[in-house]
Amino acid sequence: MQNMKKFILMLIITFLGHVLFASALAPVKLDTPRATMKSFLEAMKDYNEGRKSGNEDLLTRINDATRTMDFSAVPALLRKEKSKEYAILLKEIFDRVIIIDIEKIPDDDSIKKWRLKDTEIIIRRITSGDNEGDYLFSKNTVERIPEFYKRVKNLNYLSPLYQGAGYKAPIYQKWIPEWAKDNLWGLKKFQWIGVFLAILIGLFVKKITEFSIEIFIKLVKDKKDSLRYKVLTAVERPAGLVLASAVWFFFIFILNFEGLAQSILFTVTQVTFSIAIIWAAYKLTDIVTDFFAHLANKTESELDDQLVPLISKSLRVFVAVIGVLVTIQNLGFNVMSLLAGLGLGGLAFALAAKDTAANLFGSIMILIDQPFKVGDWIRTNNAEGTVEEVGFRSTRIRTFYDSVISLPNSLLANEKIDNMGQRKYRRVKTFLGLTYDTTPEKMEAFLEGLKNILNAHPHVRKDYYHVIFDGYGEFSLNILLYYFLEVPNWNQELLGKQNINLEILRLAKEIDVQFAFPTQSLFVEAFPGKEPLRIEKKFNSQDLKQKADSFGPGGSLSSPSGRGIFIPPYEN
Repeated sequence: MQNMKKFILMLIITFLGHVLFASALAPVKLDTPRATMKSFLEAMKDYNEGRKSGNEDLLTRINDATRTMDFSAVPALLRKEKSKEYAILLKEIFDRVIIIDIEKIPDDDSIKKWRLKDTEIIIRRITSGDNEGDYLFSKNTVERIPEFYKRVKNLNYLSPLYQGAGYKAPIYQKWIPEWAKDNLWGLKKFQWIGVFLAILIGLFVKKITEFSIEIFIKLVKDKKDSLRYKVLTAVERPAGLVLASAVWFFFIFILNFEGLAQSILFTVTQVTFSIAIIWAAYKLTDIVTDFFAHLANKTESELDDQLVPLISKSLRVFVAVIGVLVTIQNLGFNVMSLLAGLGLGGLAFALAAKDTAANLFGSIMILIDQPFKVGDWIRTNNAEGTVEEVGFRSTRIRTFYDSVISLPNSLLANEKIDNMGQRKYRRVKTFLGLTYDTTPEKMEAFLEGLKNILNAHPHVRKDYYHVIFDGYGEFSLNILLYYFLEVPNWNQELLGKQNINLEILRLAKEIDVQFAFPTQSLFVEAFPGKEPLRIEKKFNSQDLKQKADSFGPGGSLSSPSGRGIFIPPYEN
């Protein structure tokens, strides 16, 4: 018996909890024009009872009333306050012009719209967005609620049971003289005056804000590397615009603009405020970039040095894109629907962005493979020069003509790149030509001198170089000079070559050898009546045979390894 009582009690508690929970989260019924009107009137009835009794739960029912209305024409930032005011005004209008009979309102979910008899108040079915399929008081109706109320505010309530929703006009309107309430060019005179004062006060606040920040900047100007200084310089201009926009928001609210004027003024102020915030955030990204650059300088890796510019650009693009999307959202547009709508042209967009995507992946591959880095001298099929910047779409190369070539990263990622900046050694290959009157001994001494010059130079690679009497040219005895310089850049390479060339010039002067240059000699065998200039030596066959044999193995004139003046580098 005791267990049965506990079981029944548990069932009762569960049932009551379910009922209370369900009612607390019960949806506002908007399935038909009748359901929407009923939801609105019941919510406003509860709100009135809460207003009289002070019951907080009943006062919140005005939020359910606002859900029956399409506020898409009301600026997003004003929507929260305006929605409650418009719900109250709509109840005031109903109680002054018509006693609504719920049963006469159609309960049909197939009709597109329904209009309240003898009024322009319309309940319309929503065909898109989050409220698709719901019946709401139409956007045009909501936008004109203040206008409707002005027409009927002097009428008496139709029944003692329906006494509006306790609407009270703002106190400041009682202080406005009657002449200022007259219309002038679509607005009341006091509103025109308010706009003028708002502009002046907003600009004054902007100047005061900028002046104050300038004072703080001067106080910390000796610490330009400090975070405080960087933040102040970044927000100096945007901060004034932010506070000015706040002043303009306040005036728009208290001056009670309506309709088109409200939309225009609010949109302009909202856009100005958003631009100021985006501007400040955009400039603050430089502080983040400086921080990452400082960290990158502490590491030996060069990958992070190239990532810093990309991070900087990414942050700026992110701030700009997110700022624009948030601004659009705050202006009342559904950003997600807008982005979804772009999917309709997704194929065309993908085809148009094919090259952009290829360049993006190309930049990623360049960062991963690191075929070059900023500052390297590279050669490709399309350009040669020093890499200045690796971006998302392209790489900038400063040519030796001081022009800048931008190559798409997709092209660079698939192209042969000769990275001259990655060389440990810089090869130098040149030929020196001596005149044909150079004696063998002087030639050998000159070769030895060249070898010693290379050995003495601090930047020449000592384990691999060549100094060779290479052959007989058309007008010179040719010497091959082949060596490598171990220097970090082209400037040092040029300087090293110059110093070696100067040493060679001094060596030639000391040994008294002459460098050949392209010449032609005209040899005259003899002049008439004079002895021949060249007297041929007479040798018999035996003498010539002995001369030739003396250069053979063991011969008296044979020197197959030279006369000992020149020692090959590899024998050292």
